[in-house]
Amino acid sequence: MKQFAKLVSVLGTSTKTNDKLQALQDYFAVAAEKDKVWVIAIFSGRRPKRIINSTILKAWCMELTGISPWLFDECYHTAGDLAETISLLLPEPENENNFVAEHTLSFYLETFIRIEKQDELVKKQFITSSWQQMDRNEKFVFNKLITGGFRIGVSQTMMVKALAKSVNVAASVIAHRISGNWNPAITTFENLLSETVAATDFSKPYPFYLAYAVDEDVTKLEDEKLWQAEWKWDGIRGQIIKRDNNFFVWSRGEELLTEKFPEYNNFKDQLQEGTVIDGEIISLSTTAKEDPFKPLPFAALQTRIGRKTITKKQLTAAPVGFIAYDLLEFNGEDIRYKSMAERRDLLEQVIANTNDPSLHISPVIAFTNWQQLGHIRAKSREMGSEGIMLKRKISPYQAGRKRGDWWKWKIDPLTIDAVMIYAQKGHGRRSNLYTDYTFAVKDGDKLVPFTKAYTGLTDKEFAQVDSFVKKNSIEKFGPVRTVKPELVFEIAFEGIAASNRHKSGVALRFPRMNRWRTDKKTEEINTLDDLKNMLTIYNQQSGVVEAGEL
Repeated sequence: MKQFAKLVSVLGTSTKTNDKLQALQDYFAVAAEKDKVWVIAIFSGRRPKRIINSTILKAWCMELTGISPWLFDECYHTAGDLAETISLLLPEPENENNFVAEHTLSFYLETFIRIEKQDELVKKQFITSSWQQMDRNEKFVFNKLITGGFRIGVSQTMMVKALAKSVNVAASVIAHRISGNWNPAITTFENLLSETVAATDFSKPYPFYLAYAVDEDVTKLEDEKLWQAEWKWDGIRGQIIKRDNNFFVWSRGEELLTEKFPEYNNFKDQLQEGTVIDGEIISLSTTAKEDPFKPLPFAALQTRIGRKTITKKQLTAAPVGFIAYDLLEFNGEDIRYKSMAERRDLLEQVIANTNDPSLHISPVIAFTNWQQLGHIRAKSREMGSEGIMLKRKISPYQAGRKRGDWWKWKIDPLTIDAVMIYAQKGHGRRSNLYTDYTFAVKDGDKLVPFTKAYTGLTDKEFAQVDSFVKKNSIEKFGPVRTVKPELVFEIAFEGIAASNRHKSGVALRFPRMNRWRTDKKTEEINTLDDLKNMLTIYNQQSGVVEAGEL
C-alpha cells in the first residue's frame, strides 16, 4: 500500500505529464504482480463495490477522534473531500511498529470484496484497525478506495502508455488486452496481458477511436475530397460483437449492456460470425426502417439507462436502435489496419445483409466544398445531431484520442444569460475555492434556479469569483453559500429537455460557463419564459415530443 500511496501522491500533485508517466513506469517496475493488476483495474474504472456509506465512516472517525459533528462538518467543508478530511483528522501511528508494511494494495481491495456482505462490526474492525496502522498518505488512499471517489490526474490512456513502455508492447495492443469483462481479483498480470487469453475471450471489445474537436478554420484540413463527412449523433458510443455464436453490446465506458436493449435481439442472428461494429446506441423516433431515420433527444435514451427491467411502454415510447459508424472485425479478422474507405465498403455490405429497423448505417453527407458543408452543419439540430464528424478516407482505426484523422465539428452551443445565486467549494485542487455554482433566471420578481456549472472559467476567474463569494455570502446551508445575485454568466449547453424533477421545469445537457458577463447586470439576464421558449424551439427543430412526455 505504501508504494501505491506514493504513486497517488505523485500523480495527484504533479502538473507534468512526463513526471506522471515516469511515476507509473517506476511503479510497474517494482510492484507485486497482483498489485499491478489492481492498479490497471482502478485506472480503467474497475473498482470494488463500496462496502460502507459515508455517514458511517464519518461516525467511526468521530468516535476515534472524539470530535463533535459540527466540528467534523466544518473540517469537511474546508477540505472539500471526505477521504482527505478523515485522513487529516485521524492521528498518526504512535511508532513505526504500528505500520503493517507487508499489507499490499491487493490485500486491502480483496478484503473489501470478502467482507462486502458481512456484518457491519466486521467492516468496522477492519477499517478502524487499518486506519490505526497507516500513515496519513496511506489513510487518504485507503479512504478513497472505500468511498469509490478515486479521481486523480491520470487517464486510462496515460496508464496504458506507461504499462506499454514497462512491458515493451505497443500501447494499442495493451489497450485492447485490458479491455472487456475481467475480474482483477482472479486475473493474473500474465494472463491479463497474454495474447492467447485475449484471443480466446470472445466478448472482448476493441479500444474506441476518439476524435478531437476542430479548433481552427475547417478549411485548413486540406482538400475536401480527402474527407468523409457524417452526422455526429447524440447517444452512447458502443460496439456490437458477434463471436462464437454469442452476442455482446459494450459501451465506450466498457460497460456490458447486452441485456439492456432487447431490440438488438432482432438482428443479432442476422450478423455473421466474427463481426464487430462501432457505432451509436441511440433512441429512435420510429420502428420503421426509414432513410433518413430520426433520432430522439438523449433525454429519451435516459429513460432506459440504469433500469433493470424495461416495460412495454418504455420500449414503445423510447425504442433504441444502433447507428453503425465503422467495421472493426470482419469474418473474424481484425481489419482496423485497413483504410476507412475499405472498412466503409465492408460495413455497407454487413448492414445490407440485415433487415431490421433497429440497425442503421450512419449516412455519408455529400458535399463539394467546405462552405457547403458549413451550411449543412447549420441544420444539425433539425437532424437530431450535435454536428458533423470528419474522417480521413485513408485513415486506419486507431486506439484512443488521436489528432489528424478524425475530427468533430460540433454546432455552436445554446446559450442563456443567468445570475449566480449559490456557491460551493470544489474538489481536489479546488477544494479551498468556491468553484461550483448554481444559476438562476428571472420569473417576474423572483429568481428561479435552473442549472449548476463548475467548468469554463480560467483559474484567475475562479479566484476572483471565490473572493466575491467570501465577501458577499448572505446565508450558509452546510457547504453551500447563498450569495448576492450580482454576477452574470453566459451559460452554454448542448441540449435542453422538460423535467419534472427541476423547479424550473427544464434540464440542460452539458452545462458550463461560456463567459463571465461583466458587461451585464442582473436586470438584464434571461427569463424563465426565455428558457421554456428555447425548449419549445429545440423540440420543434428536433421534430420530437418533449422528454417529459416519453
